[in-house]
Amino acid sequence: MDDLKHFALFAEVVRAGSLSAAARHLGISTSAVSQQLRALEQRHGVTLLHRSTRKLGLTEAGRNLAEHCAALAATATRARQQLALARDAPEGELRMSAPVGFARCVAPALAPLLADHAALRLHLEIDDRMIDLVDARIDLAIRVGEMADSGWSARRLCGVALLLCAAPAYLARAGVPQSPRELLLHQWLAPRGRRAMPVEMTGPGGATEAIEVTPRITSNSQISLQQLCVSGLGLAFVVGTEADEDLQARRLVRVLPDWRVPPMPLWAVTPQRDAKPAKVRHAIAALETYLRGFPGTSD
Repeated sequence: MDDLKHFALFAEVVRAGSLSAAARHLGISTSAVSQQLRALEQRHGVTLLHRSTRKLGLTEAGRNLAEHCAALAATATRARQQLALARDAPEGELRMSAPVGFARCVAPALAPLLADHAALRLHLEIDDRMIDLVDARIDLAIRVGEMADSGWSARRLCGVALLLCAAPAYLARAGVPQSPRELLLHQWLAPRGRRAMPVEMTGPGGATEAIEVTPRITSNSQISLQQLCVSGLGLAFVVGTEADEDLQARRLVRVLPDWRVPPMPLWAVTPQRDAKPAKVRHAIAALETYLRGFPGTSD
């Protein structure tokens, strides 16, 4: 490694034409440049430079070495440029993971980024499971809900509205709840195998209600829960960004529309806490831009 440093210094001396000019460019003293060159010559038992008060001359060994050192310096410059490119411009393969319910947001969010950067490629894994980002070589994952302390880096993208819904056929059969307390009398659909699901609601005038319901049906897929709800199997909190079509078609209707639950946080999760690659930083920025003002989301 010492040789590499000395080779770089020798290449700069040859390029600059003098020890003092090389010293100014490198930000060290002329005597330090002279000492390092002497150490290089002594280590390899050759003379590289003829030194005089007026000019600097290369020996034959110096001329031969100068060609190789110039090539090394050029390679180092290209390497630095490549690192800067990785820092500043998105390129390479971006491996992303997203739950089924939010997959449709990825394409329109990243389309402008992919169009502007031809060197960027995308691989998208759609999975509602909490896959391990390192094992799956995922650069960026979209996650919903409360984040466990995993050691990964999580950036909040937005909040997503949860709408309490049911199929008209279910309400015709079971009755329409008129208050949060009446929700305890109904069948529920809930995510991820919860035996009991706490529900905190805020209503007109800031009134609050806290209840705990026991789901009859659970699933790790938000889309499946919505489909089960459309089928008339009970009440469910449906993701606001996904509910429009079913609400407009009256396959679902809002239940207690004057009452709200806290929005569900949407996260951009990465394995790296610091020095994220440009492809990841640009993708997160593109997602934030797209989701800002998107129906059913909030800051």
